[in-house]
Amino acid sequence: MIEGGCYCGAIRYEADGECSNTMVCHCQSCRRVAAAPVVAWVTFSSSGFRFTRGTPTEYRSSPPVARTFCATCGTPLTYRNDKHPGALDITTASLDEPGRFPPTHHSWLSDDLGWVKFGDGLPTFRESRPRKGAG
Repeated sequence: MIEGGCYCGAIRYEADGECSNTMVCHCQSCRRVAAAPVVAWVTFSSSGFRFTRGTPTEYRSSPPVARTFCATCGTPLTYRNDKHPGALDITTASLDEPGRFPPTHHSWLSDDLGWVKFGDGLPTFRESRPRKGAG
């Protein structure tokens, strides 16, 4: 079980089950909605996720993508892509224990800002990391 929420405490959530992905996203839309150079994400099954306090605001940032955030403090919380039903990405930094989920790779370097430099040695992908079984 993991727990987390927004900065002001108006929204709380929990998820159970295994995490299926951890990553740092460099794409333009993540940067813009978070007003940050990159955003770290952890993926869980949407069936094991629930909001336990408050109701976040949902924003469709593109036709297949819905993002949630706290309308009071603005904390970005989740990302759902209709093309990948059953998966829900949660902003790693909104977790109560973000250190439990270090990233395994960087995605969308095609959108990266030139001054962002990581020396963590993690794999990088120009776009999304290929899905297991894809080929």
